Amino acid sequence: MHVDSGRADPSDTWLGKLGPGLITGAADDDPSGIATYSQAGAQFGFGMLWTVCLTFPLMLGIQVISAKIGRVSGHGLATNIRRHYPRSLLYAIVGLLLLANVINIAADVAAMGDALTLIIGGPTHVYAVGFGLLSLLLQVFIPYQQYVRILKWLTLGLLAYVATVLTVHIPWGEVALRTVWPQFAWSAASVTMIVAVFGTTISPYLFFWQASQEVEDLQADSNAQALRRTPEQAPRQFQRIKMDTAIGMGFSNLVAFFIMLTTAVTLGAQGITHIDTSAQAASALRPIAGEFAFALFSLGIIGTGLLAIPVLAGSAAYAMAGAFHWKNSLELAPKAAKKFYGIIVTATVIGAALCFSPLDPIKALYWSAVINGVISVPIMALMMLMASRPAIMGSLTISRRLRALGWLSTLVMGTAVLAMFASMAF
Repeated sequence: MHVDSGRADPSDTWLGKLGPGLITGAADDDPSGIATYSQAGAQFGFGMLWTVCLTFPLMLGIQVISAKIGRVSGHGLATNIRRHYPRSLLYAIVGLLLLANVINIAADVAAMGDALTLIIGGPTHVYAVGFGLLSLLLQVFIPYQQYVRILKWLTLGLLAYVATVLTVHIPWGEVALRTVWPQFAWSAASVTMIVAVFGTTISPYLFFWQASQEVEDLQADSNAQALRRTPEQAPRQFQRIKMDTAIGMGFSNLVAFFIMLTTAVTLGAQGITHIDTSAQAASALRPIAGEFAFALFSLGIIGTGLLAIPVLAGSAAYAMAGAFHWKNSLELAPKAAKKFYGIIVTATVIGAALCFSPLDPIKALYWSAVINGVISVPIMALMMLMASRPAIMGSLTISRRLRALGWLSTLVMGTAVLAMFASMAF
């Protein structure tokens, strides 16, 4: 039980309440996500801005649910799946998550290398490996409580995309109208782009990461226990989770909106409608919006990559550790959790090494998005079942309103995946 010492608790401040939700939301705008949002803006102009209005509440609902599962049960998603559902399902989900995350890491470090080359010149592959190693060293050798503060500061890199909007002319009246009343032709291309935006925004690795970070925060507080054992602490913790996640997901979707908007009024307006990578978007922006906008966009790629790679590698490690009952925590020294850190090292090293392979990063990202889309639906369905199950949540099962929002998010993602396969077939 928490004892009031008479001193202000840093976690009672609004900044102290930000953590897992803020970092999770910011990590969603990784270089591969930036490429998707850039393509949406360049190809469809203001026609895809409405998607952000829909992804925000759906993303918020499912991420709050993942956070509550972690905080209430005291275990991450993989551990809960292992305890209550068939092992074959667990291994399939974790294996596909690991594969998708490694491919995503490869694409992100490649984009970061490209971005730095655009700014200062030099060898792209060397920069990519350097970024991968830097991220790895930070994860392995800096304790969690210090490392999470670094990740919080890295979220400021996303402000580059807000600042970029200020460097170009925006017809705000038209933007507001098209956001709430979009105009675009329904076609295979537009359906595919909607699926890509949803698949990029609502990603399985974010579910695993946020639930596990709640467990990390729980273990770091000597006065805290899993909420199913201390339900009297639930109102305060649920309020924090709601605030933290709302700000994180709001930040994530706002940045996605600004990326679409920037590329719509610059690249799309100039007839540049095909963007494969975030670095290509930055490069195309240079002659249209100027050096300052180009520099901001490029630096944002590097900042978001440094934030996303630890989340991708860490979520894979948490999932594997939960599946096989390994000791796991970023607060532990590497020698105390060798297998857990081994997954972080392996995922990051393989991801960086793929930059030297003949693997096409664009095709790799495409298949990573397909894998994420496919596994997101059963994971979300399992999360909904877990969050409603007293054996996992005790007396703190989720409310009817949150349950409805979660199932709606699952239904939308399922529909998006079916639309993706339909577009691939035709």
